[in-house]
Amino acid sequence: MPIGKSFERVQRAYAHGERRPLLGYLASLGSYAALVGVATAVGRHRGTRLPERFTAGDTLLLALATHKASRLATKSSITSVLRAPFTRYEEAAGTAEVKETVRGEGVRHAVGELVTCPFCSGVWIAGALTAGLVLAPRSVRLVTSALSAVAVSDWLHLAYDAAKQ
Repeated sequence: MPIGKSFERVQRAYAHGERRPLLGYLASLGSYAALVGVATAVGRHRGTRLPERFTAGDTLLLALATHKASRLATKSSITSVLRAPFTRYEEAAGTAEVKETVRGEGVRHAVGELVTCPFCSGVWIAGALTAGLVLAPRSVRLVTSALSAVAVSDWLHLAYDAAKQ
């Protein structure tokens, strides 16, 4: 049986009548793997060695920066222009955030799910920031520090507003 027919059969059996863009997910996984491969190849070419371990401070900066970057990428009003080809605006969703629904089929739908899900995009962002800490640690520490500062600032703003109530 040709691979295409076999994949269609698996997709139909898996989706159970729902819209599940498995081919789009496969393209996303392939893209992620390719980017990890490129980062690895660049590191090897440059002779970069992996650190023995990350410090607790690096891990905290990565966590905070990943959180903030994933919220900015997937929910922020200002970045909606980047998501617009894959989504439809529904309504405002809190402080400077929007609620969007995914549109399209196949790869377009899968990308829409990725760019509207902070949990999904967090994997990509954490991977990029982690690779950056290995390949360009000074620059990425600057970026992660700034994103972390904004994340903490956001939480302080929300806490301040809550305290005023």
